[in-house]
Amino acid sequence: MHPGEIFGANVKRERERLKLTQEELGHSCGLNMTEVSRLEKARRDPRLGTIVKLARGLGVPPMQLLTGIP
Repeated sequence: MHPGEIFGANVKRERERLKLTQEELGHSCGLNMTEVSRLEKARRDPRLGTIVKLARGLGVPPMQLLTGIP
C-alpha cells in the first residue's frame, strides 16, 4: 500500500470514528471538503501543515495519522 493510501485510510477511520462528514472535518480544521476527499483517496500528498490541521480537527496526535507508513 502506498503511504498516501495509508494516510488517507487513517484520516477516514478517525473521521468516521467521530461521525464527521468530510465537510464537517474540513470546516473544523480550515480545509475545503474537496481537499479532505482528495487526501482520503490518496489523490494528493499532504503537507506537514495539513497533517497538523487534520490532527487537531480530529483530536489526535499527528503521528496517529501516520501510523503504518514505513
